[in-house]
Amino acid sequence: MTGLPEGPVLSVKGLVKIFPRRKKAAVRAVQGVNLELQPGEIVGLLGPNGAGKTTIIKCALGLVRPTAGDISICGHNVGTHHGQAIQHASAVLEGARNIYWRMTARENVRFFSGLHGLDHRVHRDYWESLLERFGLADRANEPLVNLSTGMKQKVAVVCALAKRTELVFLDEPTLGLDVETSHELRGILREIAAEGHRAIVLSSHDMDVIQDVCRRVVILKEGQVVADDTVENLLALFRTRAYRIVLSDGLSAELAGRLAAVAPNHSIERLGNQTQLTFTLPSAAGLYAVIDIVRQGGAVLETITQKEPDLEEAFLRVIKGGDAA
Repeated sequence: MTGLPEGPVLSVKGLVKIFPRRKKAAVRAVQGVNLELQPGEIVGLLGPNGAGKTTIIKCALGLVRPTAGDISICGHNVGTHHGQAIQHASAVLEGARNIYWRMTARENVRFFSGLHGLDHRVHRDYWESLLERFGLADRANEPLVNLSTGMKQKVAVVCALAKRTELVFLDEPTLGLDVETSHELRGILREIAAEGHRAIVLSSHDMDVIQDVCRRVVILKEGQVVADDTVENLLALFRTRAYRIVLSDGLSAELAGRLAAVAPNHSIERLGNQTQLTFTLPSAAGLYAVIDIVRQGGAVLETITQKEPDLEEAFLRVIKGGDAA
């Protein structure tokens, strides 16, 4: 990587991928996806199983041929100039299955970087700094078969970063990791993102990873982009609508029915001698109507707070109702 490129690092235009099946209807895995990544961006790719996340990544890497559309990496078309395009991209797919377990961490790094055309005499110091940064230096000469799942996963990420490409795809990099290792890897990815030297596409079902590491998220549903915005904007969209009220006693059936008419997206939970009411509203003005109903019904309102949404809640709302459109 000699410097940040001009223009988008990744450009996906009108991507369609249809998988034909014998005696069954074809599967439309990706349907008209448009996506761009600028230099230094780290973007989270979210979606339920079957939404098309991995298919998009594999199309971008040239591992799967698109049915329609164009993909370019650093200005090189993946379909017509795959060799030039792939020189600017690296990836971790399916976790530690991308590396050789009978080789050591250092051997894996040197081998995969060599396939990418990097001379170990030139890049050795950088590779060593990555091994140190990921906490692998002390065991870098052991066969990976002797290492934990978390360490194997970190070696796979190091091998992708060692190629010094402008674009890196990380598909479920924390899958199967324990909590401690996941937090450690998340912290390292935050540091790398902050440096701004690479554009990174991070696909994960772990919402905490996406929220911690990514500034922007792209949400897919049934092969289509249903949201493309910053994490902060998605959270802000629901922050003004989500509330939590604690009552000192219960709710009558009549009062619960009136509340349901004003705030249909609500839940009621009994907490000892108190009742917690959680709900979302189309606008902040509806909050006054809820408070009036509670007071008129004779319930005693103890506290009312604005419920802070997280990315998982925003994701589920978008997937179920398209509220971010």
